[in-house]
Amino acid sequence: MSTPTSTPTSTPTSTRTLETPPRVLPLYIRAAAPLIPGASLLPFLPGGGGQTPSMRLQLREARAEPDRLAAYSRVCGFTLGAHLPPTYPHVLAFPLHMALMADHAFPFGAVGVLHVANRIVQHRAIDALEPLAISAELTSLQPHPRGATFSFVSEASVDGELVWRETSTMLRLGARAPDGGRGRESEPGASSLGPGEGDGVGRGHPPSPVARWRIRADLGRRYAAVSGDCNPIHLHPLASRALGFASPIAHGMWTKARCLAHLQPRLPDAFAVEVRFKKPVVLPSSVELSVAFDGDAVRFLLSEPKREIVHLRGFVDEPARMAQADGGLG
Repeated sequence: MSTPTSTPTSTPTSTRTLETPPRVLPLYIRAAAPLIPGASLLPFLPGGGGQTPSMRLQLREARAEPDRLAAYSRVCGFTLGAHLPPTYPHVLAFPLHMALMADHAFPFGAVGVLHVANRIVQHRAIDALEPLAISAELTSLQPHPRGATFSFVSEASVDGELVWRETSTMLRLGARAPDGGRGRESEPGASSLGPGEGDGVGRGHPPSPVARWRIRADLGRRYAAVSGDCNPIHLHPLASRALGFASPIAHGMWTKARCLAHLQPRLPDAFAVEVRFKKPVVLPSSVELSVAFDGDAVRFLLSEPKREIVHLRGFVDEPARMAQADGGLG
């Protein structure tokens, strides 16, 4: 787990400051264009580099729009209040993620990229009306048995004070990490979530069921409308089938947000939460949330017990204690 002063595995060679967030739809088109044979040779499309670009994007000021925040809270199950849900800054950073993947130096298109882990450190509660400075940059490609991984490292600050930090780790199926990358990156969550891939989560007694949710077939479209993440794999059966899924799948960040919404009354103002996304939630589905409390720490699991499928394994703790537990990802 990173400490608040840690830095990404790469040192950006350039920083671009934006006054307004990039428009996501054109970026999706650019990021998906390398599916067309030879398209990556064009100078304005991704696929021109062998390594992730050493670039930092920063948005000078971002604010939550009240109507959109209210809609996001409804879809994810948060109680609307004076503070942002802990996952909401991800929505503000997402256009920067897309801009990084749409850059010509990015080594491949976004189609086929899977979200495999996510870590958020909230250093204090964030007022829903506070203006946030948002930044995002990339770690280097690292080898993985199924391809290559990289991470978006995003930060939100208020008047120079770091209030939120996220590491979103992505897997590009079939990609190859070049030799001599910019630094090795361990799998996030390996220590804090505990060993093994069973239905327990780390140390202590097993989590117990606390909630069951029936997830509608249109969840992907509803979450896309409030988050801006319009990846076709979440939206329509034809797109999901083309990418190997029988039906659309739920966004990983919705599953994390839904779990945290249930835990919202128990979350302190400052905490760290990390999840590993295991099996996608195929829409529609019925899922079960299981939770175990261990002092200030919380372990949770999202699953389909009848089918013995684990969708998500997560852990909440104080930032310093989780950092001490695994000392992993930058």
